[in-house]
Amino acid sequence: MTPTLSRALLRLTLVLLALFGLGTVAQAQIADPSSLADLIPQGDGTISGRIIQLFGIVTVLSIAPGLLVMVTAFTRIVIALSIMRTGLGLQTTPANLIIISLALFMTFFVMSPTFDRAWNDGLQPLLENEIDEEEAFYRIADPFKEFMLTQVRPSDLQLFGDIASVTDRDRVQPEEQGAADERDIELRVLIPAFMISELRRGFEIGFLIVLPFLVIDMIVATLTMSMGMMMLPPTIISLPFKILFFVLIDGWNLLVGSLVRSFF
Repeated sequence: MTPTLSRALLRLTLVLLALFGLGTVAQAQIADPSSLADLIPQGDGTISGRIIQLFGIVTVLSIAPGLLVMVTAFTRIVIALSIMRTGLGLQTTPANLIIISLALFMTFFVMSPTFDRAWNDGLQPLLENEIDEEEAFYRIADPFKEFMLTQVRPSDLQLFGDIASVTDRDRVQPEEQGAADERDIELRVLIPAFMISELRRGFEIGFLIVLPFLVIDMIVATLTMSMGMMMLPPTIISLPFKILFFVLIDGWNLLVGSLVRSFF
């Protein structure tokens, strides 16, 4: 395991420990209702405003895993691995848990430089009270925006820029944004454009993976038809040949290596 991947996993562990710590605090508050007010963010607003703010924080925490999937390499990787399994003709092998776990570890490997920058530039100074929450948000978001900008297709970015401009006429067009400052591109435009680009690339990689398996299926189907075995499903005969072919070419090494290199 590389040092950068180890650091990324360590920081993920620290975040999980912090979440468990928050859960312990919540249980303590249930046992002592008189201190429930301490959980409500303090400020100059009314109690209703603070409750709404607390509700917003809980909502963001609940959708945080989904948000992280949207702005990382996970989408392309998990699509390619899933299509590979389908191309082999295996419905449950490897299991979904294995596919997701492998995709997560590959995502950490690809995104470790981005995670390091977000931690060093944004999260760590925030924990040390060197910057406020607003500045920390921009510092944490900047590495992810740079990563997404290197992977997004200009046509997808233009598409969502045009959609956003329908409801915001004063908004700067994407091409003008790129010429001025890439940091000014809004996340509401960049994130869906990035996801569409990742879906396209995932299916492109999946097509290249499935193509040799399709050739094997066609050859086996032709042979079975010529031998008069029309009642025998060709997939039953082609399955061991596809598995043997995948093993002989060291398919896992080729697939994982190609997926990782596609981001650099």
